[in-house]
Amino acid sequence: MTNQFNFKILGLLLMGLMLLTTDCAKNPVTGRRDFVLMSEKQEIALGKQSDPSIVASFGLYQNDQIQKFIQEKGKAMAAVSHRPNLDYHFKVLDSPVVNAFALPGGYVYFTRGILAHFNNEAQFAGVLGHETGHVTARHGVKQQSKQVLGQLGLMVGIIASKDFRKYADVASQGLGLLFLKFSRNDETQADKLGVEYSTKIGYDAREMADFFQTLGRLGGGAANRIPTFLSTHPDPADRYNKTKRLAREWQQKVSGKKFKVNRNQYLHMIDGLVYGEDPRQGFVENNNFYHPELKFWFPVPQGWQTQNSPQSFQMAPKDGKALMMLTLAQGKTLSEAASETLKQFGMTQVSRKNTKVNGFPAMELIAEKVPTAEEQQQAQQAGQKAKAVSSISYFIQYNGMIYNITGLTYKETFSRYKSQFLNTMTRFDKLTDQDKLNRQPERIKIVTLTKSGTLKDALRQFKVPSKRFEEFAILNGMELTSPVSKGMLIKVIGE
Repeated sequence: MTNQFNFKILGLLLMGLMLLTTDCAKNPVTGRRDFVLMSEKQEIALGKQSDPSIVASFGLYQNDQIQKFIQEKGKAMAAVSHRPNLDYHFKVLDSPVVNAFALPGGYVYFTRGILAHFNNEAQFAGVLGHETGHVTARHGVKQQSKQVLGQLGLMVGIIASKDFRKYADVASQGLGLLFLKFSRNDETQADKLGVEYSTKIGYDAREMADFFQTLGRLGGGAANRIPTFLSTHPDPADRYNKTKRLAREWQQKVSGKKFKVNRNQYLHMIDGLVYGEDPRQGFVENNNFYHPELKFWFPVPQGWQTQNSPQSFQMAPKDGKALMMLTLAQGKTLSEAASETLKQFGMTQVSRKNTKVNGFPAMELIAEKVPTAEEQQQAQQAGQKAKAVSSISYFIQYNGMIYNITGLTYKETFSRYKSQFLNTMTRFDKLTDQDKLNRQPERIKIVTLTKSGTLKDALRQFKVPSKRFEEFAILNGMELTSPVSKGMLIKVIGE
């Protein structure tokens, strides 16, 4: 995201502040006045504007039953919330990371990664209530207002340094909102609202407390299981005790009602859920990126970090002084694609030439961008020095599409990175390796136990590798020594 865009947002919000009435700033949950820089109408518009970038960056999980489930439960929860008149949107994203988050204006997202770690509908409902609470209490609006006032802008960053984020497709307003961090007080309030809302639609909120224990155990897990959900949230142990107490209090307020857990129903629904990274969408192995569905591969520079999304595949060295990314190019011809890229990045052409990459028609484009006077001034205000940027792009025509691999770095370091850029770009090729083409994701498999014992005994029975015992215990919300009984359902993994 460019500084210029942040100043436009700042101007818009400050103008909005002058137009706000005191009623607009009243918190719907507490009734107290909050100092915020946007009206409800602006809040709704912001969520609506940001939603497409979230969906494009992660992709929706393709399961009609699961999408229908979150929408139905979300709508029921919205109806009992403090802002029932908002037009809420509830979606499951195709991401393995254990996370749930909300945008201002009524947009709530769960990842398939967090769905895999719930063990009943009540846990799901508790977290759904928590995220809905962020919306109803306008936590996102308050946090964004604080960041604007601090001239921090919207923070985006996946793998590259801040100098090159503006060139990456993920550098968007929607993802900036995703990374807004709520205060501990906001998180505690969202926990209380999660208990209230889930209890009101008939679920046992004590199960929400049990899920906090799962989150606590996940904190030390493998990289693709570290939950962003934990990053700014209160300590799981403390949350467990507080949530149990709040659940008891709310159940007393609505006494006479039977509160649902629905363990088996939930487990049957997620049977077959993709677990972990989905290799069909592309994967890195032995310093190569393979895409089975699109049937291509290319090498990744040794030691570079990577980030894969439906929109792009990005690579960057650990020092963040360069960025290389693969995207689908705009334009019907190689020449049009090159011109569109120049326009998109605001760069000036140095050279272009027709070439071939492993027999495929291709075009090489070298370009640069010299900082404008305005950009130099903005950099100085931020205590930085604006530098010229150089790029090399290869546009490759393959299987009816044009792929764009672009490498960017400072002009002063372009010669150092150019060979690494070219090694990736010129080795783009058709994928024919059947092992890579047929790679399938792991999936949640729900099995019925044929005998009683411990969870560890059950995992052995279903031939789970011992090195994954703890991972599967967390996945099932149990300890390895937890007793299990004949006829009980548990999660294992299959293809």
